[in-house]
Amino acid sequence: MIYLDYNATTPLRTEVLEAMLPYFQMHFGNPSSVHWAGRQAKHGVEEARERIAEFLHCRPAEVLFTSGGTESNNLALTGVHNAIRSKGSHIITTAIEHSSILEPLEALATEGASVTILPVTGDGRVRAEDLVAALRPETVLVSISPANHEIGTIQPIAALSRIARERGICFHIDAVQATGKMPLDVTSLGVDLLSLSAHKISGPKGVGALYVRRGTALTPLLRGGPQEREKRAGTENVAAIVGFGVAATLAAQELEATAAHCCQLTQQLCEGIVQRVPGAFLNSPTHQRLPNTLNVGFSDATGEGLMMGLDLAGIAVSTGSACAAGSLEPSHVLLALGRNAEEAKSALRFSVGRETTTQEIDRVLEVLPQVVERVRRAARKNEE
Repeated sequence: MIYLDYNATTPLRTEVLEAMLPYFQMHFGNPSSVHWAGRQAKHGVEEARERIAEFLHCRPAEVLFTSGGTESNNLALTGVHNAIRSKGSHIITTAIEHSSILEPLEALATEGASVTILPVTGDGRVRAEDLVAALRPETVLVSISPANHEIGTIQPIAALSRIARERGICFHIDAVQATGKMPLDVTSLGVDLLSLSAHKISGPKGVGALYVRRGTALTPLLRGGPQEREKRAGTENVAAIVGFGVAATLAAQELEATAAHCCQLTQQLCEGIVQRVPGAFLNSPTHQRLPNTLNVGFSDATGEGLMMGLDLAGIAVSTGSACAAGSLEPSHVLLALGRNAEEAKSALRFSVGRETTTQEIDRVLEVLPQVVERVRRAARKNEE
């Protein structure tokens, strides 16, 4: 079985699981309790907070734990908007953001917010001049992901955030896909809010974090307790938070080696597909993309059919975001690049990880041409 869908989720590392296990039984206390059992749990949470802060190069007090990237994005967008809407209600984002950015903004628009969606170039990049042109006196928030979840395009976040910062505008990044694949230093990036998710870096599912720069106004979404500095009520998922902290530390330590390994694998895969599969075309840029991500279209085939054919051969890939799995609509990301609906529906996303081997890529390159030909042949029969 070959797994090439690391952008959807990653396998839990043994070191992470071992760190979590004591917090399911031995250190079972509620971290809000003041007695010994509570203090044990609280220690685990705060140690993890320090690990995440070290990972992001920020203060521990600026890290809030959430249930994952989706909640972090919702809290960032809705929380900032509601906290400072008296100053303005205009928000800027891009056409290729994850649905956990676009859908909350759609909801805010129904409540009176004004949302501008920036276009991107053919390789998925945001132009600084487009951001400048979109700014208004009432702009209060900009949200741009540093790396795209489907095609892997890396954005010039430091340059874009500088434009907002010079005008006193809050800047948020959804770094869920960038985490563990590129450096994340909130000071160098110049951002006010940053979303993370543990299961993208070999941590557990169901836990994430939101970096909130000191002084950034934020109205909570969840109320009912003083947890997370009164920004996110509810008893913390202690074991998962502990695992998240360990996963972040490991990701930071191994960042360069993992990136180099993944880059070699995607290059091998890309070259092999181009050589062996006629009619294949790249949706990912050749430069400035995540080292582990490769999105490829296959003319006269459907991504869904290709994915199912590879699955039957024991190879797991995706047609795009896991959150959009099962959707019959073409990818909004690929449409934003200028692909037509047929081209967008022909795409596969390959995403590798630290456990992926060159032998596995060789196997994929053996199987893929046969699968593509079968899917194309079936499509021709249906047209007859």
